[in-house]
Amino acid sequence: MSRNRVHEAPAGTSIDAAVTAGCEPLVLRGLCRHWPSVGMGLRSLDELQGYLTGLDNGKPAQAFLGTPAIRGRYYFDDGLDGFNFERQMMTLSAALRRIRECARHAGLGTIYLGSAPIPDHLPGFADENRLDGIPDQVEPRIWIGNASNVSCHFDTMDNVACVVAGRRRFTLYPPQAIADLYVGPLDRTMAGQPVSLAAGSERGDPRYPRFERIRDRALVAELEPGDALYLPKLWWHQVEALSEVNVLVNYWWDAFTQGPDAPYTAMMLAMIAIAERPLAERKAWRSFFDHYVFRPEGHPLRHLPEDKHGILGPLRDGNYGKIRAMVMRLLRG
Repeated sequence: MSRNRVHEAPAGTSIDAAVTAGCEPLVLRGLCRHWPSVGMGLRSLDELQGYLTGLDNGKPAQAFLGTPAIRGRYYFDDGLDGFNFERQMMTLSAALRRIRECARHAGLGTIYLGSAPIPDHLPGFADENRLDGIPDQVEPRIWIGNASNVSCHFDTMDNVACVVAGRRRFTLYPPQAIADLYVGPLDRTMAGQPVSLAAGSERGDPRYPRFERIRDRALVAELEPGDALYLPKLWWHQVEALSEVNVLVNYWWDAFTQGPDAPYTAMMLAMIAIAERPLAERKAWRSFFDHYVFRPEGHPLRHLPEDKHGILGPLRDGNYGKIRAMVMRLLRG
């Protein structure tokens, strides 16, 4: 396993500073160490369980249940036709009880409940365990489970992941590694995002030769209770929960959005509009995308006075709405 470490931010680094640090992941040691929940978990898992159970409003969430044979690696079945775990709806309190039982008795297998919106399940938690620098409208989510390995995937949002209890290991690959990761189907996933088929493979697996070029270049972040990781959007990450009982809280948001439209949606539309056109035409469209969208040489109308840029002027000056209206008209035909 690679031991290239994710850079650690200087003590006291704010979320705002981490987000604007060049779209690079950062370990933020002790960022949530002041949370009451972290202190409880460090003193006693019984105390933390009692605290979370006391906040639970009884609304069920989806949990993954795995047999001992999968050893906490929730993944596809051998033929990629299904999955190696079962899904079951249960309350967070019931999940916590089952997690503790599985931790005491290995023969029971493992359980993993992830991405449960905290306001929907644990009202009051967010007010008592606050993180400065996160926009007020962003709702935290909770992840609880036994020791587990969540397959390498990406998110389309910026992410701050805070360890409440247990230890976590994040193994990261940059967005540019996508072609070497052998990504699975976009529309058949375990929990919404496509995963890398290669990242969890044995060294030298003949199915994934390109992955061997980057296997040892992965960045690794190992987090203790109270630590956090800032993870920019599109960074691939495998998440290992290393303790028998683990609790994590995360925040997803787009730190740079100027409206409701997401880059991933634009990419999906481009797939049906461009991906199967002739190679020469795709190359031509790539030139247009580079010029107007990615702008490696600067603004596409830099040769004109700014007051002549029209809808290519700053989005915040009303051009976002003008371009969006134009796109909607085009989509409607």
